Amino acid sequence: MPLPPAPNKRAAMLPPEAYDAPARTSHKTARKTAALLAASDSPLPERPQALDEFDPRTGGGDAHPSAYAGDLETYVEAESPQPRKRLPTQVAAKPKKAKPTGPSKLFVLDTNVLMHDPMSLFRFEEHDIFLPMIVLEELDGHKKGTTEVARNARQVSRSLDALAGHHGSDISQGLKLDTTGHREAGGCLFFQTNPLDSKLPASLPPGKADNQILGVVAALREKFAPREVVLVSKDINMRVKARALGLDTEDYRNDKTLDDLDLMYSGALALPPDFWAKHGKTVESWQSGQHTFYRITGPIVPSLLINQFVYFEAPGEPSLYARVTEIRGKTAVLKTLKDYGHLKNAVWGVTTRNREQNFAMNLLMDPEIDFVTLSGTAGTGKTLLALAAGLTQVLDDRRYTEIIMTRATVSVGEDIGFLPGTEEEKMGPWMGALDDNLEVLGKTDSGAGEWGRAATNELIRSRIKIKSMNFMRGRTFLNKYVIIDEAQNLTPKQMKTLITRAGPGTKIICMGNLAQIDTPYLTEGSSGLTFAVDKFKGWPHSGHITLARGERSRLADFASDVL
Repeated sequence: MPLPPAPNKRAAMLPPEAYDAPARTSHKTARKTAALLAASDSPLPERPQALDEFDPRTGGGDAHPSAYAGDLETYVEAESPQPRKRLPTQVAAKPKKAKPTGPSKLFVLDTNVLMHDPMSLFRFEEHDIFLPMIVLEELDGHKKGTTEVARNARQVSRSLDALAGHHGSDISQGLKLDTTGHREAGGCLFFQTNPLDSKLPASLPPGKADNQILGVVAALREKFAPREVVLVSKDINMRVKARALGLDTEDYRNDKTLDDLDLMYSGALALPPDFWAKHGKTVESWQSGQHTFYRITGPIVPSLLINQFVYFEAPGEPSLYARVTEIRGKTAVLKTLKDYGHLKNAVWGVTTRNREQNFAMNLLMDPEIDFVTLSGTAGTGKTLLALAAGLTQVLDDRRYTEIIMTRATVSVGEDIGFLPGTEEEKMGPWMGALDDNLEVLGKTDSGAGEWGRAATNELIRSRIKIKSMNFMRGRTFLNKYVIIDEAQNLTPKQMKTLITRAGPGTKIICMGNLAQIDTPYLTEGSSGLTFAVDKFKGWPHSGHITLARGERSRLADFASDVL
């Protein structure tokens, strides 16, 4: 049906007798008018329905009629013969999203939150933030030095200075957090400009900084009741004391990639037992080289990701071990794997011993995969697999020029102090895992004799460089095979620094055990390894696998389970 012709005159320019004519309104307009009458005690103004349904400030027709009380000049101008500015058509077609009328909570930030994440000021959406004066004093005391905490404290100070510079000298009414470009922050920042009377138990000494912050929270709760005032702190003891005083408190959760480690992407998916019964009739298969490809459709496709491994194991049914290589709409393409468990496919004399190790070796040997993450408990073979794949591709295939190995230097117990020597000599004690695995790999060639093994070890050592993470800033690795060991002790910021060092032709392998985090301020949910796994899943040039079964020894496996 063709569209009706456009009117020659605007509604505001019609003669007065046209207002008395019955208007043809739709059911939707009638329902909206009835809702407006029910919501208002006063009758609708004597204006055309078209004007009552449109508010030029909001672009929609859901506003309350009383909202037009202070805007009568707009309607007077509309009836005057003077031309009115034409509103853009997209305003009426696409109403603006209504902003919240006001923040529902007031968050009081502890100093450790700001020093942990300098961008935490802008992570609370439409809620307001309050900073006690003692927090600013503590920030000032931690700003000196070259540590990450000192850098974060200086960055917070710069952010506060930029916010205050946009508002002039009067900051008692609060600083809008979105004035410096952070549009996701819709609240205001308040400083403690006046002393607050707090009533704390006499057992809490008022001179301690934590107790002063608790006193501020208690005073704000009384002052702004019934508004919810919440203390945000990374200090567990601080939160315990706050709960003992009846104050609302929370941990800073924005730094956590996952709240539950069980939700972490494992990299492998077991196909249901009825997979062939449901998908067998619609599966397309073809062969290319040594690999078989399957194109599948069905309800399982939306749950798949690129480079995710799928396997099917059932008695009496053909097994399937494949990797997802393509997803288009409701179809996915699976590619069968190379069996590195067979002796003819051994990598530097190493054969895989279980399903997950075979998945990991397929990722490590694939030149199209630039970033690999391996997680698993102690003894699952992460370092051995990564080194064997690296030596084969550096010395045999000449795909990479050398292996670069680094790790986070976080000790299990107390530090033994400064170490003498060059960079590699200082890193020597931290690289005991490298020596142990090279010893295993050096014994794989039994026919070369003692001299042959010694020459091979010298060649291997010449192609492996041990580097410290402290000097990685600004570097670029070209055609390198980079192994980052003990990656669970890295922060997301450190992980980003290391991964962005990759140049053309470089492959990076991150390995770690999330159950062995030695850094005091990291958890399984906020570790850099968890961060990398979650952010890279589904990227066509990355892959992850969680190694589940230990292969070190029966003693190590039993200890890993029961201790």
